[in-house]
Formats: sequence, structure tokens, C-alpha cells
Amino acid sequence: MSRFWSPVVGTLSPYVPGEQPKLQNLIKLNTNEHPYGPSPKVLDAIRAACDDTLKLYPDPSSDRLRQAIATTVGVTPAQVFVGNGSDEVLAHVFLALLKHDRPLRFPDITYSFYPVYCGLYGVQYETVPLTDDFRINVDDYLPGASGPAGAIIFPNPNAPTGRALSLADVERIVAGNPDAVVVVDEAYVDFGGESAVGLVARCDNVLVVQTLSKSRSLAGLRVGFAVGSAELIDGLERVKNSFNSYPIDRLASAGAVAALEDTEYFEKTRQAVIATRSRMTAGLESLGFEVLPSTANFVFARHPAKDAAELAAALRERSIIVRHFRHARIDQFLRITVGTDEQIDLLLKGLAEVLGQ
Repeated sequence: MSRFWSPVVGTLSPYVPGEQPKLQNLIKLNTNEHPYGPSPKVLDAIRAACDDTLKLYPDPSSDRLRQAIATTVGVTPAQVFVGNGSDEVLAHVFLALLKHDRPLRFPDITYSFYPVYCGLYGVQYETVPLTDDFRINVDDYLPGASGPAGAIIFPNPNAPTGRALSLADVERIVAGNPDAVVVVDEAYVDFGGESAVGLVARCDNVLVVQTLSKSRSLAGLRVGFAVGSAELIDGLERVKNSFNSYPIDRLASAGAVAALEDTEYFEKTRQAVIATRSRMTAGLESLGFEVLPSTANFVFARHPAKDAAELAAALRERSIIVRHFRHARIDQFLRITVGTDEQIDLLLKGLAEVLGQ
């Protein structure tokens, strides 16, 4: 610990992102990136934006991007907040909306950035155990279960499990907690989940967070957004403008707008991922894996006869990288990103060799 650190720094347990190895000919199935590149229209838009206007600051309100998002999801621009990836959006959410006298609640197995933000901002929290089959139990988030919450956040589909709640179940949580903000983190919703954006029109306590990193193939561009009531968005804007007035640069804005407008490419590539996920799940199950139901661009799987860490190491020797979490309850699972059909064929072949099948 450095003697020059602020006191809070020594108490932090930072988030550990998925490995980004710099190796050639690697099948990278560990960080849930889209297997197909962004729309060609995105690249054209970014090239067109590479002009003399880069000497100027970008629009601090990102009006064009907010309008594109609003049009895409069916809300008004005043109900949209944008940030440098959904992680930055979530960081502002934790500070602006989730720090209260009563604790924040979220699942015990979920996106591991949540407790990191709590540590950074001094947010008290309680984790709510998933069921034995790794589902979110709606009743556990209703006030009668353990008293009123200060706020609630959960991914839908959940990460790293991939399991999703129905929209009706999400609405039960939102309606059952009218005095608490309920944040629905929808990073993977476009791969088969039901978005809660439609609840915004009638529920002033729900905030939906999405990203262009996954289904729009723009993990390298860093654009995320939130949709909620104008009151919630105003709170986020106040925090954002106390931190960084220009989170979306000119190139990111141009590329993001183009991605949102190219609905044909978006639909084609997301359907390709969904189809490959089904084939990948069937292949894993034929090898003896238990695969949790997934509506994300990854699956969560374990083998009854083979240690997950050993499997991950054996795949790595074959230049295939998957994600293994050394956490209680899930240390025998592997999270495997849906790749191209060719990549999944090599994954299944490698696993068959390791398992002696």
C-alpha cells in the first residue's frame, strides 16, 4: 500500500476483466465478444467522421446518438442517458441512484463489477442467493421476503449463468418495490431475452441499461446507455457532468448511430449467434455436459466427471480460451462465448479429445 494513496484505495478489490491474450491463431471464447465484425456501415461512418472536426469537442449531450437510441427502443431522447460503455453508465447509476440508507440487493452470482462499485462508492449491499438451479427467485426481491430494499439491480439475462427472467417476472419485482429504483442490466438481452424498456412508460422506478458491445459488435467502441424516467436520467446527467462532460467522442457517436440504424445487419448477425448457440449447446450435451438454459451469447456448462479448471487448461493447450470463475457454487462451470460455427466445431473437437470421446 502506497503512503500517497487516499484511504479508500487500500480497501478496494478491483474488477478483474477477462483475459485479452496477445497470441496468434487463438480461438477466443472468454469475454463474450460478438463473433462477427460490426456492420460495414459503422466503419464507413467512422471513416467519414475522421475529418477536421476532431479538433472540436464532441456534443456533450450526444443528441444525435440519444435520438437514435430513442428511435430504436421507442422512447423519447429525454429518457435516454449515454456513457463510455455500459460499465461507465453503471458506475454513474451506483453513485446517483443506488446509495441509500437501506441496502442495495442483487444476486449472489451475478456480474462481479457490482460489489466493486459498492466498495468504490460506499454502497451497503445484500446478496440474494440464486436457487439451486441458478435462477433468480422473484419472491426473494419483494419486500415481504426481507423488508424493503434501498434499491435493486440484476442482469437479465443474468451473468455468468445466462438464465433470464420473463418480462412478467421483471414487472413483478418493479411493481413490488415502488419506492426503490430497480435497475435491469440488459447487456445480453438481444440474444433471446425480453427487454424491460416497455415498463419505463408506466413505472418511474425502473432503469434499463444496455450496451452496443455485444449484439452490435462494438466492444472496442465503448458505448452504453440507460433508459428510464426523465427524473432518473436527470440524476445520471448531474453525476456525469460532475465527472466528464464528454464521455462519447465523435467517432464513437458516428459508429454507434450507424450500428443502430443498420437493423438488417443487426438482425442477421444476432440470429446467427442464436442458431450457433443452439448447435453448441446440443454438442456440449452430447459430450455429457450440463448446460444451463441461456438467452445470452454464451453458455454456462459443467461436466460431471471432469474438473472445470483442468478442462480450461486443456483447452488452452489447444489455443482455445474460455472463462473459469474460481467462486463458490460455480467453480465447476465454464462460461463459453458463442463463436463462429468453425470455432465451435474446434471447441467441441478439443473437448472430445480431452474427455477421450
